[in-house]
Amino acid sequence: VQLQASGGGLVQSGGSLRLSCVASGLNFAAYNIGWFRQAPGKEREGVSCISSKDGSIRYDDSVRGRFTISRDNAKKMLYLQMDNLKPEDTAVYYCAIDNLVGVRCTTHYYEYDYWGKGTLVTVSS
Repeated sequence: VQLQASGGGLVQSGGSLRLSCVASGLNFAAYNIGWFRQAPGKEREGVSCISSKDGSIRYDDSVRGRFTISRDNAKKMLYLQMDNLKPEDTAVYYCAIDNLVGVRCTTHYYEYDYWGKGTLVTVSS
């Protein structure tokens, strides 16, 4: 299983970015998938996830209303549209897959089994 996130960069506060994650080596549609981030000196935290079972979505309170997660199962792609970015959103962003099927997704990073290399998002004030 391979995951690769892209789309990070430097943006001013209030700006937007769209992250992408491409997956290979698995039946992408069968699994829950999520976005996570880790800022320097901080623990990895869940941002958002989307379930395979019913398409249900979860967001961390810190990003709800600003970020939108989506998936394209045919292309094996996961996306994160990030709007109204704030300096506190600065982090390395990762996509990850939970290989436990048949349940709704969670934003607890320790539940996830496959991780891609991250992409750095820097939001200047």
